Amino acid sequence: MKIFRPIAIGMVLVGAQLSAFAGEIAILRNGFSIHFDRKEQQGDTIRLYTGKSYLDIASGQIESFEVDETPVTPELQTTAQPATPAAIQPAAQPLAANSPMVAPAAPQNNIDLDQVVREASNRNRIDPDFVSSVIKAESNFKTRAVSKKGAQGLMQLMPGTAAQLGVADPFDAKANVEAGTAHLSALLDQYHNDPIKALAAYNAGAHRVKQYNGVPPYRETRDYINKIVRDFNAKKRAQMKTAAASKKSAPSKTTRSNPVKKTKSQQASVSKSASPA
Repeated sequence: MKIFRPIAIGMVLVGAQLSAFAGEIAILRNGFSIHFDRKEQQGDTIRLYTGKSYLDIASGQIESFEVDETPVTPELQTTAQPATPAAIQPAAQPLAANSPMVAPAAPQNNIDLDQVVREASNRNRIDPDFVSSVIKAESNFKTRAVSKKGAQGLMQLMPGTAAQLGVADPFDAKANVEAGTAHLSALLDQYHNDPIKALAAYNAGAHRVKQYNGVPPYRETRDYINKIVRDFNAKKRAQMKTAAASKKSAPSKTTRSNPVKKTKSQQASVSKSASPA
């Protein structure tokens, strides 16, 4: 699957970078940058405080520190997205603080959403946990969710985007997830498997990513990405703990006893008792 490694490795670091705006930025030697409010030197480690949490980074991994002068603008929350016929533009998506409305329920066959996500993810070569985290941020798994800007369904497709992706009914869970996943996969291809830029484009539009040469300085977009980063990493940490616990509890082949094996004296005793009188 094409984005397993970039997401698992990259998001752990960039998640902290997206959580706030005022402060400084630590430029890492591997190309990542981390926003932080304050730092503490602890031997060969520097602790970077990022909001309510902190991140310990080896001093040798940090190239330099810079002042974060990224502007903050509420533009996404007040200005409609311009139409771009040449490319499919995703919706500006609602966050938890701006929860989407829910359209009146319509008859729909019972579906296994986990299976729908797995099938769409397999077809588009994306980690299903990643898609699930996107759906959680977009609609909190509400099939009939509708944002104030008109985005619809589980993956919050705008009507124009849904039409271009061939979705007749955005509230059809299977069609919505398939189209949203395909669109997310196309964005990952466009940004060379960079999940942060792909998420930024899914939320704010590819034109905004191009305009700012990366994640645009919108609080909504950064909070959106950070929410998905935290949820995805939590899934992976839980899976690693479960795997470690299973491995630890598994019986060792080298210490397993054989209750059938008998001593030589026991074997002789059995042989005698079995002999005819």
